[in-house]
Amino acid sequence: MNARFGMKRTVVFGVTALISIAAGVVPASALPGSSHHWGVITRHTIGSPVAALRDGPYGSFGVTGTAARPPYGRGSLGIEVADRSTSLTPPSEKVSFGNEVDFYGKPVLGATGLNQVGFHVFQTGENVSYGGPTNMPNVTFEINPNLTAAPATAYSSLVWLPAASPVTNRWSGYLDATTTGTWFLTGNAGTVTGCSLTTPCAFPQLKIALNDGGAQPTIYTAAVGKGRDNMWIGAVDGLRINGTIYDFEASGVKTRRAT
Repeated sequence: MNARFGMKRTVVFGVTALISIAAGVVPASALPGSSHHWGVITRHTIGSPVAALRDGPYGSFGVTGTAARPPYGRGSLGIEVADRSTSLTPPSEKVSFGNEVDFYGKPVLGATGLNQVGFHVFQTGENVSYGGPTNMPNVTFEINPNLTAAPATAYSSLVWLPAASPVTNRWSGYLDATTTGTWFLTGNAGTVTGCSLTTPCAFPQLKIALNDGGAQPTIYTAAVGKGRDNMWIGAVDGLRINGTIYDFEASGVKTRRAT
């Protein structure tokens, strides 16, 4: 009887869920799918940092409301890097948590290129004390820049450096990489475009610089990362790349449609 009762309950719940979806009760953005190609990119990780899918963080203590919990689901990507823990120069760690499969070959420019990027961050006052208000994680796209001015350059990292989080010791709202912070290209691509680490560009400037008349730049990988600079311990959630939000959960990376 228990088995039959359990099966009936499952059927009832399944039918109820289908009716709710058909009636529009459950928004599409609340029905996550899965993305299985995310993980630590080992070739871009230095030292023994942490980039782990986890529950929370919740808080900090005394914080209530939406800022007291991850913006999607109940988990996030926890990141920990140290500033003086290796024998290298500089001695700081680096971590990259990304996807080397799903973005390969996609365009950087144009209507189907990178037009929406950003995330939510759990920043702490301690992190600010370690490296200032812009001591933040980043978003990095490895790309083929395909620049007419540098035809032999087939690799560069395209990096978003967020501005300071508007809040600490709680979850931020969505930080839009297309309107806040700055971007730069590593290596020769940064030199010829003028969008380098020492002279970073706003997002619209960066796209203009990449569109120099040659073949269109394409993406190799996408990642959230930190380093090599200051110690940072915090979390990121709700990474948006165009129309998809990547919801970091302890059980895996879920995908949601941006609304």
